Amino acid sequence: MSRLKGKTAIVTGASSGIGAAIAEDFAREGVHVILAARRADRLEDLAAKIAASGGTAIARATDARSEADIEALFAFADAKFGQLDLLVNSAGIADHTPTVDLSLERWRDIIDTNLTSTFLCCRAACRRMFSQKCGRIINIGSISAKSPRPNAIGYTSSKFALEGMTRSLALDAREHGVTVSILHPGSTVTELVPGMDRHGPSDSMRPADIAAIATLMAALPDETCLMEALAFPVGQPFLGRG
Repeated sequence: MSRLKGKTAIVTGASSGIGAAIAEDFAREGVHVILAARRADRLEDLAAKIAASGGTAIARATDARSEADIEALFAFADAKFGQLDLLVNSAGIADHTPTVDLSLERWRDIIDTNLTSTFLCCRAACRRMFSQKCGRIINIGSISAKSPRPNAIGYTSSKFALEGMTRSLALDAREHGVTVSILHPGSTVTELVPGMDRHGPSDSMRPADIAAIATLMAALPDETCLMEALAFPVGQPFLGRG
């Protein structure tokens, strides 16, 4: 992982779950991490934890759905480090509302949080990485982009669209030396789905498991793109899952 030492990363959704675990793993490998999420107190706690372990992390309260907030986040990264090497888009929400009960307001909230936020971050990152002729973007998708579960039309739609966005951006970015990937986690213990912590390791992964994969993807040579990764606990049905 020595390739990561000294690099700079923005991680959205860093206040908890997968985003926080990726930020911690990156920092352990010597990455300077900017932590972005709405919950400033959580970010400050994580930044202090990383610093206590010898890493570098800066908390930056950000609403990833806001174009102004995202532009300010990336301008902050410019001023602080002068270059952006890595972007991890982990901001997201889960939803399990039956289609007939899903309001337009909730639909828009899901799409804005899971999809539009990633577009805003990717656009800002590409404006910097394309001129650098290097950089790596990792989007956090979901196993639901491969095999949906019932009563999750909003969440599933956002994750299918995120995979399409990733593929489209990877095509646009490759001539500029920038790689774009997507990591699809299966059942993982996070705050998105309450009660997951009751599951054993064969039925639900921990955020650190996903972080290890993200770190591996980030540490590949600049010329190598692990385009897509799908990880799920051995006990979770994939094809035909319920």
